[in-house]
Amino acid sequence: MSKGSVVVIDNGAGLCKAGFGGDRDPVAIVPNCVGKSPASKKWLVADELRAADTDVTSVSLRRPFDRGYLVNPELQREVWDRVIRTLLRVDPNHSSLLLVEPLFNPPSVQRVTDEIVFEDFGFRSLCVADSPSLVHLFEASRGHSHCHQTQCSLVVDCGFSFTHAAPVLQNFTLNYAVKRLDLGGKVLTNYLKELVSYRSVNVMDETLIIDHAKEKLCFVSLDVSRDLRLARRSGKQNPFKCTYVLPDGIEHTKGYVKDFDEAQRYLSLPYETLPTVSGQKEELTLSPSNLEKPEQRMKVDLLQNEFTLTNERFLVPEMLFHPADLGMNQAGLAECIVRAVNSCHPLLHPVLYESILLTGGSTLFPRFAERLKMELRPLVPDDYQVKITSQEDPILGIWRGGSLLASSPDFESIRLLAALFGEIVNLSLRSWADKRFIIIYQGGSIGISF
Repeated sequence: MSKGSVVVIDNGAGLCKAGFGGDRDPVAIVPNCVGKSPASKKWLVADELRAADTDVTSVSLRRPFDRGYLVNPELQREVWDRVIRTLLRVDPNHSSLLLVEPLFNPPSVQRVTDEIVFEDFGFRSLCVADSPSLVHLFEASRGHSHCHQTQCSLVVDCGFSFTHAAPVLQNFTLNYAVKRLDLGGKVLTNYLKELVSYRSVNVMDETLIIDHAKEKLCFVSLDVSRDLRLARRSGKQNPFKCTYVLPDGIEHTKGYVKDFDEAQRYLSLPYETLPTVSGQKEELTLSPSNLEKPEQRMKVDLLQNEFTLTNERFLVPEMLFHPADLGMNQAGLAECIVRAVNSCHPLLHPVLYESILLTGGSTLFPRFAERLKMELRPLVPDDYQVKITSQEDPILGIWRGGSLLASSPDFESIRLLAALFGEIVNLSLRSWADKRFIIIYQGGSIGISF
C-alpha cells in the first residue's frame, strides 16, 4: 500500500492524533472537542481552539467522549470531518483507516463508529487496534531489549479519562488482566481548578487555561510530607512558589508562567539538596519567621489577573498514587499494577515487572517514573527486578505504533467476508477486528478473502 493511503487516527478523549501510516509523527494533534467563547456565536472545532488569535478565556467546551467512551457521535463526526478533510486533505473513498479505540469499547459504540467510518466518510477499509498493543509494538521495534526478547510488557497508560495497567503478550493485550483506575488528566485538571478557585481566583470555567497551567507547573513529589513543610515558607524561601498569569484578551490571549526559570529552580536541583540563601543544605525545621502567615495566604487581590501556586503543584499529581487520601475509593497506581500482574500466569510476573512501559500525557509530570518505582518496590517480591521505561514521547507513542502497523506488510494480509454491512455483521466483524483483521467495505457489502 502506498504512502498516504492509510490514515491513522489515535482518537483519544482529550487529543485526536491523525496522520498517515509510515510517518514518524502525525500531521495533526488537536483537541478532540469544540469550544465557544462568551463573546462569539461560532463554535471552534479542533485545531481552531489552538489558533494564535483565539481567546481561550471562559471557553465552553463540548466533547464527544465522556468517561472514556464515545457518547456524542455527531460531535465526533464534526471533529473528524475537520481533521480528515481540512488538515489531512485526504479522500476517504481511496483510503483505509486504522483507528485506535478504548479498551472494552461497548458494542453499541463500536457499531456507531463503524457507521461513521463507512457510511458517513466512506473509508475503503477499517482496522481497529487498542493502545497497549501499539505501545508494545512501537517499543519492540525501537530495540527495547526486554520487550523484543520476551515479547511481553506491562503498559501503563495514563490517559485523559482513565489510567490502565495492561499486560501485553506477543503483541496482544491480555484483556482478562487489564486493571483500570478511574483517574486521568481530566480529573487532575478539575481538582486543580477547585484548589485555585478556593484559594485564589475563580477559574472553574477556565478549563483550557488550567490545563495548560497543570502541564507547565505540576510535578510528582518524592517526599510529600517534607514538601508540604517546605511549601509553608514565605517569599523566596518557598521553592515551589510560582505565578501563572491569566490572559487579558488584549495583549495576551493565552495564559503563561511568570518567570518560568524561577518556577523550575527546585526541579533542577538534586532532590536531597534544598535551596538556601547561603547555598548550603538546610534542615527541615522551620522557624516561625519563615512560615507564611495565614493572613498572607488568604489575602487575594481580586483585580490582579494572576494566581500563585505552591503545594498545589504536587498535590494534584498525588491523586494518581494515593487517591484514598483525597476521599476517592480507588486503589493507587502501584496497587493497580500489582493487581494486573497477579492476574496473569505466575511465570509472567518477573517478566512483566521488568518491562513496565509508561505512556499517556500524565506520565510527563517530572519524577513520575521515580515515584512509581518507589511506590512499587515494597509491593513486589524481593527477587523480582522492577524496571520502568518512559516513552520518548508519551503523547505520540500510541499513534507511532499505529503508523508502524499501518506500514507493515501484514496490514492487509487477512480480509474478512460478510454479506451486508449491518448490525449483525458488525458484531461478527468486531470479534475478528479485535484480532487485527481488516474490514473491507465495498459499496454496501463487505468483501472477505483469505
